[in-house]
Amino acid sequence: MHAKVRAVEIAVNGASKHPEFGPGDNVTVSYKITEGNKERIQEFRGDVIQVRGDGSSRMFTVRKISNGVGVERVFPLFSPYVDGITVNKIGRVRRAKLFYQRNRSGKASRIQEKRQADTEVAAAAK
Repeated sequence: MHAKVRAVEIAVNGASKHPEFGPGDNVTVSYKITEGNKERIQEFRGDVIQVRGDGSSRMFTVRKISNGVGVERVFPLFSPYVDGITVNKIGRVRRAKLFYQRNRSGKASRIQEKRQADTEVAAAAK
């Protein structure tokens, strides 16, 4: 993205208040739901299967299994309804889009966790 456009977007939206995350990470998204005149926060916990877009149009898809049924939800990163994002685990994946997870179930659908020692070894190798 062009530097001037990026600077304007940061001025309008502000810097992202959410932590850095990517595909394969297990996250909990807290989002606001309005029911009538009441507002509450509901949490959606699952694996990030894709991150797309850039700047203010950045969106990410989270997938979870609920009662044996796969549920996916797309969240705009800068939405006022997204109250917070918590990264639970950092996944070790080799792809940017994890759509193959839709066809997997049980142990085959697990994503390996990237441990602290893995990142230290990688940094030492460079």
